[in-house]
Amino acid sequence: QETRYRKRYLDLMINEDVRKTFRLRSAVTNYMRRYLQEKGFLEVETPMMNAIAGGASAKPFITRHNELDMDLYMRIAPELYLKQLVIGGLDRVFEIGRNFRNEGIDLTHNPEFTTCEFYMAYADYDQMMNLTEELISGMVLELTGGYVIEYHPNGPEKDAVSIDFTPPWPRISMVEEIEKHTGKSLPRNFEDESAREVLDDLVKSLRLDCPAPRTAPRLLDKLCGHFIEDHIVSPTFIIEHPQVMSPLAKWHRSKEGLTERFEMFVMGKELCNAYTELNDPERQLACFQDQAVAKSQGDEEAQNVDQGFVIALEHGLPPTGGCGCGIDRLVMLLADKNNIKEVILFPAMKPQPTD
Repeated sequence: QETRYRKRYLDLMINEDVRKTFRLRSAVTNYMRRYLQEKGFLEVETPMMNAIAGGASAKPFITRHNELDMDLYMRIAPELYLKQLVIGGLDRVFEIGRNFRNEGIDLTHNPEFTTCEFYMAYADYDQMMNLTEELISGMVLELTGGYVIEYHPNGPEKDAVSIDFTPPWPRISMVEEIEKHTGKSLPRNFEDESAREVLDDLVKSLRLDCPAPRTAPRLLDKLCGHFIEDHIVSPTFIIEHPQVMSPLAKWHRSKEGLTERFEMFVMGKELCNAYTELNDPERQLACFQDQAVAKSQGDEEAQNVDQGFVIALEHGLPPTGGCGCGIDRLVMLLADKNNIKEVILFPAMKPQPTD
């Protein structure tokens, strides 16, 4: 298997199934591109190297620009650039491209990976949920001939699981579902230390492992994984994340402390992340500053303050919905592969020891 990944040319020569997998990958991106263009979206390209690592909560790769004598960050997400294009009057934009995150390598993570991010002016998270559901369910129907697929999460020799992409998909409110499972009412002022202590005590009582820093977002993420994410098989939307977990999402119009955000999960793994975009520059700056505090406390994935983006927001971002979808994991499901290396032509590999 190691040789197959390191010498993909031999793998492609010998194995028809491998060639079939990468033809399917091409069909997935082609379907996405065609679907969005038919909806009036314009395909664009944004920078791969940035002065500030923004648009997601992740640890970036750092590179060096010799002429400018400055460090640059490899893109962790194109989000902030794409929203600036909406500010500029391009009401529907999308980008299919690579992101880079300096994090672990495992069966579902590769340091560089492909996403499709799309933004739609005058839309909210409800409309983005409907669009995402239509996009992916339609893709599964066209590429496989039906809504139900068989997937082997533990490899082809183990038992298969049926995944049903038939719309509509369930929608689960994150905090309300955690409350239902624990029988406890959670405070909604998640940014306060008193609320963090309640979450900390709850995580301790459940004996869940949450390494330092034990911030409210990390504790909430641990609870969500334990009670919700790990039990999802067929496509499900987890909605209404707390504001402290969602620094780029707009506050919920009727639920205090929450946002208009959703994540779409299949087989316990996130495929899509989306929200009604935060378009208030003062609130955005405050969220960035909260993230900077978390970073100072040791959270390497927290975001930096991006003053340039805040200034762009001051020029007026219309009500906008945005969504990012992981293409590699989607191809894994449709190709029935449980290792991300099977759907990336040249995946990241550890150096081979020299004799």
